[in-house]
Amino acid sequence: MKDAFISVARPRLSLLDEQGCERIHQASLEILRRTGVRVHEEEALALLKEAGALVTDDNLVKLPPGLVEWALGKAPSRIVLCKRGGDEIGAELAGRHVNFGTGSDCPNYLDPKEGHRKFTAADVAACVRLCDALPEISFVMSMGIPSDVPAEQQYRHQFALMLSNTTKPAVFVADDRADCEAIVAMAAAAADGGVEELRLNPTLLLYSEPTTPLVHSQTATEKLLYMAEQRLPIVHSPAPMMGGTAPITLAGGMALGNAEVLSSLVMHQLKREGAPFVYGTGLHHLDMQTTISVYGAPEFQLARAMVAEMGRHYRLPSWGYSSCSDSPVMDAQATADAAYQVRDALLMGANLVHDVGYMEGGLTTSPEMIVFTAEMIEMHRHFVRGVSLDDESLALDVIHEAGPGGDFMGADHTFKHFREYWFPTLFERRRSGDWESAGSRRLGDRLREKTIAIMDEHEPEPLPDDVREEIDYILHLL
Repeated sequence: MKDAFISVARPRLSLLDEQGCERIHQASLEILRRTGVRVHEEEALALLKEAGALVTDDNLVKLPPGLVEWALGKAPSRIVLCKRGGDEIGAELAGRHVNFGTGSDCPNYLDPKEGHRKFTAADVAACVRLCDALPEISFVMSMGIPSDVPAEQQYRHQFALMLSNTTKPAVFVADDRADCEAIVAMAAAAADGGVEELRLNPTLLLYSEPTTPLVHSQTATEKLLYMAEQRLPIVHSPAPMMGGTAPITLAGGMALGNAEVLSSLVMHQLKREGAPFVYGTGLHHLDMQTTISVYGAPEFQLARAMVAEMGRHYRLPSWGYSSCSDSPVMDAQATADAAYQVRDALLMGANLVHDVGYMEGGLTTSPEMIVFTAEMIEMHRHFVRGVSLDDESLALDVIHEAGPGGDFMGADHTFKHFREYWFPTLFERRRSGDWESAGSRRLGDRLREKTIAIMDEHEPEPLPDDVREEIDYILHLL
């Protein structure tokens, strides 16, 4: 039996078809046409007015649908984030390529040795080094707010710590345009060729937000326009809170958040056509019993599926979430959240999936959660790889050779392919007698030991001395 082509059956998670995506799109266009957005930044207002938007004296902007469609046609469908010091791709943002990374700005640190405490700069550096050692983590965010750094300097120091402790791309947060300028200068110092090289092989991406509902603040919009001006990538992702700052329904929340993203994209492309922009909206809901923002919920995952599919509908790279839990400790709840969220993210096909290691709804980062998630990513990538149906995989000749009552243990075919299966490093497969003889160590014990060992032993590739001196100079300019 010979095939004319190699066939692979792959699992997918699908929620919105093209008709569903278009319905949300049209609803968002109507919000922008009828209700509008309020913009508190003078350059953006001037750009919008010149492009044909209706701008009132109180900074309300109403966008004609054609202007939104124009912007969607200008933004690139593929973005690459490169590793420090060259053109090697660290994360490809296109199609269904899924790249996992951590979150940012947690005040609390779940130390695998000491338990809960406030983050320090040394903790941020240690967590970044941990991510540097894990191949399944493609990019980093700061993970923590260092309590021993002055508040007005924290974002610049976070980026310097990321740049110094990993070669992987960094998604950064900034307070204002001045922060962005300093952080871009640091990244350019580490690029072989300065800012022009950085634009060609970007190692960083800004995460910023408009204000839900339908407000573009001065500082957020200044950051948006700066990244467009520099032709460096940004995700300008709103965070609609269903039941609080957004309608309680998923469809209404998605239509509102999508309108906020599209209005951001219009301003971004008016500033610089073709500048790289990642589509994303962090649609959450309020738990009406506790009035907290929920991460570990089926509705949160449905929102993630919608975002991934709207991104593909628009031919834009997309922003996702995974391995974030409402649990305050690394327990069975946290591991369950990580396991199903990683599989969901891979099935959905979002491109830049952040918040790995988030606990307590984004208040705490756990290094153990990051290491556990790395195992889940490796495991579930084997699942989404699917099943090959080619002649080699159907193995008819191998079956014929073994025949009725035969076995396949010694077959060359077995030796050729057995390594394609997943082999865990944390999960236990021994039976009880062997497990007890080896010390009866549970998953939590093995996870803590592995996490501490990596954090104690891994050394990232250092920055050159002249680059380190340049970064120190930039930090002390403030």
